[in-house]
Amino acid sequence: MTTRAQALIPIFIAAVIIGSIGLLTLPSEIKLEQVKFPKGMIKVDDTLLEVQIADTEPTRVRGLMFQDQLPLDQGMLFVFPEQGLYSLWMLNMQFELDMIWFDSDGKVVHIKTNVPPCVIPVEIAAGCPSFVPDGEATYILEVTSGFVEQNNITKDSIMEIISI
Repeated sequence: MTTRAQALIPIFIAAVIIGSIGLLTLPSEIKLEQVKFPKGMIKVDDTLLEVQIADTEPTRVRGLMFQDQLPLDQGMLFVFPEQGLYSLWMLNMQFELDMIWFDSDGKVVHIKTNVPPCVIPVEIAAGCPSFVPDGEATYILEVTSGFVEQNNITKDSIMEIISI
């Protein structure tokens, strides 16, 4: 007669093997490794924010994936080399975000609030919706959901770069 432990051991081993294979097949740029982003400071209206800077293609692709929720005085600033229509998605995010697109002068182009995470297998990542602004932007600020409302951010708000 098989004991409960004897029956569970093969199941546990199979789960470990399948999980390991799953992690090994993830593309290297999105594995659960710690990524260090340069830090900077910006001001939106009268609100100071410490931001992680995503100014290269690999850092913009990675974004805030797999990170824990940020305090309301922190965010991620995506910096693009020229003004354009840049979209974002929420693949592998762990918390809701507010997203604010700014033009090269720091004027708000578009605001999207309370955007939910999209946690799905990489193979069907196309199922995550993209969020496209109403106009061309040079910067996109991602902050924890609630930031826009708490700080009264509107289309009339201005972003000032202090250091990036």
